[in-house]
Amino acid sequence: MGHWQPGLIVILGPTASGKSALALDMACRLDLPILNGDSRQVYRGMDVGTAKATPAQQRLAPHCLLDLRDPDQPMTVQEFQALARQCILRFHRRGITPLLVGGSGLYLAAVIQGLCPPALPPQPALRRQLTALGQLHCHGLLRCADPVAAHRIHPNDTVRTQRALEVIYGTGCAHSLQQRRRPPTYPVLEIGLAPEDLHQRIHRRTAAMVTGGLLEETQQLMERFGPELPLLQTMGYREACQLLKGRMDRQQAVAAINRRTRRYAKRQLTWFRGQHQAHWLTSPQLQHWHILNQDLRQNIVDLVRKPTDGPPASA
Repeated sequence: MGHWQPGLIVILGPTASGKSALALDMACRLDLPILNGDSRQVYRGMDVGTAKATPAQQRLAPHCLLDLRDPDQPMTVQEFQALARQCILRFHRRGITPLLVGGSGLYLAAVIQGLCPPALPPQPALRRQLTALGQLHCHGLLRCADPVAAHRIHPNDTVRTQRALEVIYGTGCAHSLQQRRRPPTYPVLEIGLAPEDLHQRIHRRTAAMVTGGLLEETQQLMERFGPELPLLQTMGYREACQLLKGRMDRQQAVAAINRRTRRYAKRQLTWFRGQHQAHWLTSPQLQHWHILNQDLRQNIVDLVRKPTDGPPASA
């Protein structure tokens, strides 16, 4: 029998696909910690709009890499990568295989594939200038300077557009040319979620967010960090801002969030299917451990349990 070593189980997929529910079920059954792989859940105060695990859910299983910074303190992919590696190493030293869960492609690639982003800290003065220019103009600049990066970054994605320009101006080299890869040496098992009822899930998620405090959360963020906070231009928050400013009514805002989320989910699926070798699941009931096929469950157990351990009772 070969030498056993702890690894990493990754649950990835588009927004609203059921990643968090499946991760929590697996974590509770197999006694595993959950690591956040969502680029917005690293920020404090962005809970409802990012579908962050509730305090009650976080009490059921250890959750890491959440609430690392305030929203006005941008975190680069490289900074997240370093924190994630440290966290994984701590669990590996204890013989524990953690769960990495999220839908942020670059964050996951940084950890799973060893993507090496440029070591350039945020440039606040430059970001203020880019914000003043406006997203339309900035994405046009990116298309001229780095067409490859511009193709990968959606025209409405302010955060990633500004970061790509920041790297170009700060290093003199295209952002897309500075991404090397050093994959981890530990075993990685990827599970991809692509439920057939994704659009219905998105609509239910949006309705739950709006009734669950998205407007109040957005108002608090605007009051504390100002309406020009870049993260307030991200999915859900931008539409909530428009509603709060009287530029949309509630029905228009919900429709806009649904439309934008569906488009984002489509891009996520395209990215994940092209970049990852995942075990793809499409059942509408994917949030439960017992729905996974027996071979996949056994692969997970083999990665989680040392050969000298008995199988978990729930396997």
